[in-house]
Amino acid sequence: MSVEPIGLFTLALGLFGLALGYASTATIFVVLTIFGSAAAVIAGSASIPPAHLFLLFLAVATLANRGRSQIAVKMLGFGKAGFWLACLVVYGAVTAYFLPRLLAGQSWIIPLGISEYPSTRGAVPLGPVSSNFTQTIYLIADLFCFLLIATVGSTRAGFNALVNGLIAYAAFNVLFALLDLATNATGTQELLQFMRNAQYTFHENDSVNGMKRIVGSFPEASAFAGTTLGALGFTGTLWLCARKNTWTGALAFASLVLIVLSTSSTGLVATPVCLVILYWTALFRCGVTRGSRHATAFVLVAPAIVVVITLFVILHKDLYQDIRDYVDVLVFNKATSNSAAERGSWNTYGLQNFWDSSGLGVGLGTARTSSFPIAVLSNVGVPGALFFLLFTLSALVRVPGPARTFESDVRLASRNGCLCLLVGACVAGPTVDLGLHFFILAGLASCNPAQARLPAPLLSLRGGSGKEADLENAFGPRPPTASPRSGSSSDHALAATANRTKH
Repeated sequence: MSVEPIGLFTLALGLFGLALGYASTATIFVVLTIFGSAAAVIAGSASIPPAHLFLLFLAVATLANRGRSQIAVKMLGFGKAGFWLACLVVYGAVTAYFLPRLLAGQSWIIPLGISEYPSTRGAVPLGPVSSNFTQTIYLIADLFCFLLIATVGSTRAGFNALVNGLIAYAAFNVLFALLDLATNATGTQELLQFMRNAQYTFHENDSVNGMKRIVGSFPEASAFAGTTLGALGFTGTLWLCARKNTWTGALAFASLVLIVLSTSSTGLVATPVCLVILYWTALFRCGVTRGSRHATAFVLVAPAIVVVITLFVILHKDLYQDIRDYVDVLVFNKATSNSAAERGSWNTYGLQNFWDSSGLGVGLGTARTSSFPIAVLSNVGVPGALFFLLFTLSALVRVPGPARTFESDVRLASRNGCLCLLVGACVAGPTVDLGLHFFILAGLASCNPAQARLPAPLLSLRGGSGKEADLENAFGPRPPTASPRSGSSSDHALAATANRTKH
């Protein structure tokens, strides 16, 4: 096992974050998930990404406070999102160990990891593989990530820190994409090798018809486009809601352009669906109020822009032919390529694994597929699919409370970000693990700092409030109490709500 230079940098950031507090630590953690091709620690053939290593520091910073620890535990209560995700993790861990052994030889798999058979990139008899262990660890990390993010987001300071972290994530994603293009054009790709040290197969120098395949800080163009879909959904929705206008509009537009130019079939197929999600959101957000002006403009102008661009392309035959060739190479002709045939065979074997296991799955991390729904069915079967569906519904369902507040708009943006990531995963998701970015968005979508309730303080024998300080650290300071001469507390609450609405 070796600690890489970027791992030492991650450890230093962890100590720095602990000194600043849990909110700053959460912001750093969100940004670190951008390093999808980096390994902080290398142990044999396994790589520990920087964000997974930093998760330990986030846990210490978040759970060191008793009040926040209680919030994390409550999120595992029956029927809550954390409970269903924990059920998926437990079932996945059990299947990862037992099912490949109990069902050994009863089906043929495309192994996700290293099996006992020689590697031929083809099908082998069902049996244990190395990824049974690694995928279990990744899914456990997803559970802790969701619980910690939802706990941090239950405080107002933590909620704002997570929003800033996700905006910074989108900005760094654009930055690394531009650096990828610049270093390739100037022959200085070695400048980015510090974050391309994981035990993966890299495709950072590939091109299609002379166009550089954009990988950014990820191993391949498909992974870059897939995660950028989440950034597009989050920043695009915030812009529609007129939140953080200085950054979100430009980042959403840049993310959209980079997805289209990434030469990723996943991005090209999924982007129209994501744009439909954003347009549907704008339809429900449009109006005459100040906070609805972006959504209204998008609803009215977007169809006209599409028509104008379409007519312009049709009238310019050379441009039309270039775009048609680009789409043909990446979408239509891709369906008949060797890569598409190979990925299609992965899904065929995955569905066969589902039937051969009587719907139980062949074990978490056992089989490789090319679509997230098939990956779930083939690896963890009907029980795992049910647990994931219940988790998704519980985490992304609308939280009760006033609409069109900053918190509700952020939750809406997080839900749209999750949906965009799911669209990309359905097109080309190889595993059950959706990545930390998805569970960060899901955690933020499921929390509401405005609904946090302080339990009654426990008074000490000397008349002090021994627990009140801890609760204030966990939830923020109490709202001021109205004096008898200055009006009722309800009047002050209404005035505070009116001020928030104006801003």
